[in-house]
Amino acid sequence: MIWWEDFKVGDSVEMGRHSFSAQEIVDFGRRFDPQPFHVDAAAAETGFFGGLIASGWHTCSVGMRLMCESYLNHSQSLGAPGLDHIRWPNPVRPGDTLVYRRTVLAARASSTRPGVGLVKHRWEALNQKGELVLSMEGWGMFGRRP
Repeated sequence: MIWWEDFKVGDSVEMGRHSFSAQEIVDFGRRFDPQPFHVDAAAAETGFFGGLIASGWHTCSVGMRLMCESYLNHSQSLGAPGLDHIRWPNPVRPGDTLVYRRTVLAARASSTRPGVGLVKHRWEALNQKGELVLSMEGWGMFGRRP
């Protein structure tokens, strides 16, 4: 079990990898972000990005799944108050494989809840070329060791 005390500022850990297929991009886009460059390969070819790209929300959703699998479901996670600074500096294209990492930026005990500690993470995803395609930061709440 991972407790608040186990998060050390500066620690950086790979959470996992994910490859994006054209079909997966279109399926997610149709359900949650139906803009032409996410759902229509032909229209996307003549658009701003020059081809089909994944929704930024898709890259975040995959990241969330990897967060759960790699540490949240093995921790005393108490949720989060939100995210800050979500950025998608480069598009994710069909065939891209992303590596997702998390880095601990800060940790502090809650001043109002004795059994709770807060951890600020930066989550990043890089494609196979080493290009940053996702970055976001946020605080999570975790149980403290009794």
